[in-house]
Parts: sequence; structure tokens; C-alpha cells
Amino acid sequence: MFGKLKISGEIEVVTGMHIGGSSQFSAIGAVDSPVIRDSYTDKPMIPGSSFKGKMRTLLAKQYFRTAMLQEHNADPEIVLRLFGSSNKNAIRPSRLLFSDMFLLNEQELKAVGIDSVTEVKFENSINRLTAIANPRQIERTIRGSKFGLDIIYNVEEEKEIEEDFKAIKEGMLLLEYDYIGGHGSRGYGKIKINGLKVETAIGDIDSKVIDSCNKILKEV
Repeated sequence: MFGKLKISGEIEVVTGMHIGGSSQFSAIGAVDSPVIRDSYTDKPMIPGSSFKGKMRTLLAKQYFRTAMLQEHNADPEIVLRLFGSSNKNAIRPSRLLFSDMFLLNEQELKAVGIDSVTEVKFENSINRLTAIANPRQIERTIRGSKFGLDIIYNVEEEKEIEEDFKAIKEGMLLLEYDYIGGHGSRGYGKIKINGLKVETAIGDIDSKVIDSCNKILKEV
């Protein structure tokens, strides 16, 4: 069986988020650690690879029941099924295809008096031996920013769809209780996933299966 399901929704930034971009050509006095930006709009974005990588790691930890992970190709079966394997003796394509995520609500933010969708936060690390501070400037996407979520799920086995979607739901819940990007232990990168919806993109998938997938993701 072959088909494609589209998972759509919104990612809302709950605390300032830093997903790093290049600072290779930063001028003197510029931000030490800028966020990654969409080159077309020059607005912050969430790379699909960042979302996918963090979700895969959290699910692997959940199913392994350990914080110490092995290499990717040794992930549990359900994780390999969703995210693929590059093992040369058993290459498996990913069932989940993640798109980059772009800012949705810039005008909404401007309407409440917010001039910039990023902020610069000053951080200090203190050398314990010398007590010397090492200040740095970290750019963050501001809280309240919303990004469009777009994931394609490749249908391979109809009998596995609901099991896969339960794992997808679990991965998204784990993400909401973790963080995306850098400096999460300092409070950065908390997100909320809203308005998840599943619909058929290609193929003839039983409407009862679609309804079940929507019901599963409503628990996020």
C-alpha cells in the first residue's frame, strides 16, 4: 500500500528560542550567537532537521528507557520505522518527512507593539577559579512567535498507521516537556504544539483511520 498523510499545525514559542545560525562574518560588536534565518524573508525559522533530530532522540530515550543512547542504527524498531536507518546492510527510508518551519504571526506581533521578532539576551559564564566573567550576546526568537508545522507521513503498512501515530504523539508530548535549540537548561526553547490536523495528501486511506489519527494527535 502507498499513500501520504499530511500532519499540520502550529508551533508556539513559549520561552525565548535559540537555534543557531552562522556568525562567520559578524562585525565587531555584533551578536555573538545569532539565530538561523530564512534567507528569503530574513526572519527566524525552525529547521525541519532540528525538530526531527530532537524528536528522534527523545523517542529513542523513551523506548530504550535510558538517557545513554547507542548509535542511530541501533534505535528501537518503532523509531527506525519512523525516522529511517542508514545501515548499509539494512537501509530504511524515513516514514516522516519534516519541512522547515517559517514564521506565521509577524503582523500579529507588530499589532501589539513588538518591533522585532528576535531579542538579544546577555549571558555570563563565570570562571570558578578566577571569578572572571565571560559575557556573550545570544539572539533568541521571542516568546509568542508561531511557526507552521508541516510533516508528511508515508503510508507503507495500513495496519501500522495507528501505532506509528501513537509514537508521533508521544514524541511531540516529550518535546513539549523538553526544549528545542540550545541552552534549554537555562530556560530557552520551550514550545507548545497546537492545532494538529491529519488529512490525506495522496492515496485512498480509510476515513476511519484518518479519524483515529486525528483523535490520537488531539491528545498533544
